Amino acid sequence: MAVKKKKSKNPVSPKPKSTKKKNSAKVPVASPKTKAVSANPKVRFETTQGLFIAELYSDVPTTTQNFLDLTASKFYDGLVFHRYEPNFVIQGGDPMGTGMGGSDKNIPLEITHHKHDKGALGMARSQDPNSASSQFYVCLNDAHFLNNNYAVFGRILEGMDKVLALRAGDKMIKVTVVE
Repeated sequence: MAVKKKKSKNPVSPKPKSTKKKNSAKVPVASPKTKAVSANPKVRFETTQGLFIAELYSDVPTTTQNFLDLTASKFYDGLVFHRYEPNFVIQGGDPMGTGMGGSDKNIPLEITHHKHDKGALGMARSQDPNSASSQFYVCLNDAHFLNNNYAVFGRILEGMDKVLALRAGDKMIKVTVVE
């Protein structure tokens, strides 16, 4: 029985090799030779109120990588949203569920041109600007008074209606990086 060679689906331009390691959630870097649809990673949140998708900004590297690392380690799976402020934010990412906990790592504050618009994903912190850890929030309305004081590192792409339905006590069932 002869074995036939498989033909490439696209012989003109082969698929570029991924620079990502298996089981690694590193911020993707587009090669100058390849045109990426989006260099920004996406994260899928399965919650008790439904599914939503967030885009994380590659130009906020430390905060985005911290969030991706925590997501890859399943840190957020099963955690509750501990804070709900109507027309302001829904906040989660505290393993204690009280707003007083975090991961074992703090990161420095990254201020960029991204604004606290409705649907913005921001990193919570204490009074110390360099105290962000694992807690994050989603703006339920524009909150521009937070600009230049907290890191905006992403935005909601799909499912903002599910985000708006969240309340304190709702859970993140599973949080995963979208491949």
